[in-house]
Amino acid sequence: MVTREQIIEALRDVQDPEVHRSIVELDMVQAVEIVGGRVSVEILLTIRGCPLSHVIEDEVKKRLLAVAGVEQVEVRISHMTDEQRAAFAAKVRSVGQAAGANAGQAALPPLLQGKGTQFLAIASGKGGVGKSTVTANLAVALARRGVRVALIDADIYGFSIPVIFGIQDQKPATIEDLIMPVQVEGVKVISMQFFVPKDTPVVWRGPMLGKTLRSFFGQVHWGDVDLVLLDLPPGTGDVALDIHTLLPQSKQLIVTTPQAAAAEVAVRAGLMGVRTNHEVIGVVENMAYYVCDSCGDPAYIFGRGGGERVASQLNTTLLAEIPIANLDVQTPGIFAQDSLQGQVFDKLASRVAEAMGIGQVQQSHA
Repeated sequence: MVTREQIIEALRDVQDPEVHRSIVELDMVQAVEIVGGRVSVEILLTIRGCPLSHVIEDEVKKRLLAVAGVEQVEVRISHMTDEQRAAFAAKVRSVGQAAGANAGQAALPPLLQGKGTQFLAIASGKGGVGKSTVTANLAVALARRGVRVALIDADIYGFSIPVIFGIQDQKPATIEDLIMPVQVEGVKVISMQFFVPKDTPVVWRGPMLGKTLRSFFGQVHWGDVDLVLLDLPPGTGDVALDIHTLLPQSKQLIVTTPQAAAAEVAVRAGLMGVRTNHEVIGVVENMAYYVCDSCGDPAYIFGRGGGERVASQLNTTLLAEIPIANLDVQTPGIFAQDSLQGQVFDKLASRVAEAMGIGQVQQSHA
């Protein structure tokens, strides 16, 4: 005879696809009814119209049909009351909240509590060098290697990460004041673009930039993350200073192009990290060359050596030279894994993981 205990135990392996915690632990299993081999369960979701409800429903059926004696499963979807939603958010937020809180001090957000999470700021001296494209493609290449990656679009004024991923029209789910990052290509993404009306400029002074950045750490439920990439605005302004203050353990990757002007200002961005004791793990030279379609030879249409010069002056390594995409077609935001650019990003991801001390990452995490 099937028991309620068997059903609950089987459902412990079902996770909320956004929060990545057991639906039993989160009190999402509202009711269980058993009549012979027929089982009916009621699952509470946080919001109506949840696009991932079918994922939970399918997983519940799969797990319960694997229980000996269960012949038929019915899943009823209901929705939480305001009180239940508040309790749900409190449970999610509770992970790690007690750690790091000394007498009279607020706990650090879980993402900043040093549970093995690494931080890498992607910087450039000037705009137009493709820093955000490099950041997005590096994030995807790392995710393909099994690294659990979060990407914070820290360019509050000039956000572009959602457009590169093609998710600019999506909105993060929110539970109470808890924000769920948008997940795409295996990467968890947050950006100011998700929160402002289309074509509306962000006109803020420095203190508001820092407040927004801190909310990305404290109000977003990141879950378990191996590496956080921060796409910084170009230059050495307020956001870069806030990152260096807020994340003393963060390392830095510098993006430049071959031109002398870009290389010169990229050195300044790198020196800011060096002078604040943030290790520069390497340099990426974007738009390094173009491969001729007919002959296959590289053409250095923007000159050569910019990345090497930056790496030499910062006493670090040139980690990758990213080729220009086909000039006759619109460059995709995320390059295919088997494209020339995709292969270069795969090698870059390997070198970045090694430099960050992530090591050999398994394709799945327990």
